[in-house]
Amino acid sequence: MLTNATILFGHPAFQLGSEYQSRGIGQNFIEARTFEDVEAQLPNADVLVVSKLWRNDWIDRGPRLKFIQSVSAGTEQYDRARIAAKGIRLASAQGVNTGAVGDHAIGLILSLTRHLHLARDRQRDHAWRTNISDLSRREQELNQQTMVLVGLGPIGQRIADLAKAFGMRVLGVNRSGKCSHPSIEAAVSISCLLEVLPHADFLVLACPLTPETQGLIDDARLKAMKPSATLINVARGRIVDQPALIAALQSGTIAGAGLDCFHDEPLPAISPLWDMANVVITPHSAGETRSYEIRVIDILLENLKRLASGETVLHNQIV
Repeated sequence: MLTNATILFGHPAFQLGSEYQSRGIGQNFIEARTFEDVEAQLPNADVLVVSKLWRNDWIDRGPRLKFIQSVSAGTEQYDRARIAAKGIRLASAQGVNTGAVGDHAIGLILSLTRHLHLARDRQRDHAWRTNISDLSRREQELNQQTMVLVGLGPIGQRIADLAKAFGMRVLGVNRSGKCSHPSIEAAVSISCLLEVLPHADFLVLACPLTPETQGLIDDARLKAMKPSATLINVARGRIVDQPALIAALQSGTIAGAGLDCFHDEPLPAISPLWDMANVVITPHSAGETRSYEIRVIDILLENLKRLASGETVLHNQIV
């Protein structure tokens, strides 16, 4: 461990301090739940464990800060150049919610195909639905459906494994166009996305937000999809052109969407997405799991051990 280091846990909900304390290490720690509290305690911290409660202008306000352990897998919120210039190390929490996000993506698909969201609405109204004669309005099966999966990292691979278990065909999309994962039938590069979109019954986004992926799913790519296709986004909201998606859902360009992330969060109450029967919304909760704190603290302790022993490479190293 870093000698006599003080750890500052900054998160509005996660019980990181309790999990850390349960390990019996006895090292000093502080827990903060708001931006104001994190900012106030930052001068006392050698290690900061944070994600949502981060501001880049704090880089110059932590004179003792040596290491930032992100609570999230995504690290686009951190100014890496400024962090590196200060000699601060940064690591992500990649992998802590791989199973949860994969499960959630399939859950959104099942909700839309089996009409579970509509059944819940009817349950609230105490309304029984009879059999449907119109084939286009009936529930669907996943067997023999095609998924186009953008992002083939650990989360993408988990989604592919689950999709294959349901009898689906998975076509992968990533930067290289190469993937040897057994559940992915074939892979193409992101530059070839338009070529595979017409095959998609489900377009699933599980990629990081980068300059290359920001706005990736735009009007042209939505129009390349089948009218019967569904978009699932468990990645980042800004990968999708949200006004174009709303227009596509309203016009019937695509059949529906399962959305866990949005341009602006919380999703504004005035957004038309809230009232669309062909949309399932979850509040950026795909990564939520009862095991989250356990896995973050595992990564934190491993990285503190490496820093204390003078190792130069961290687990999930970013800077």
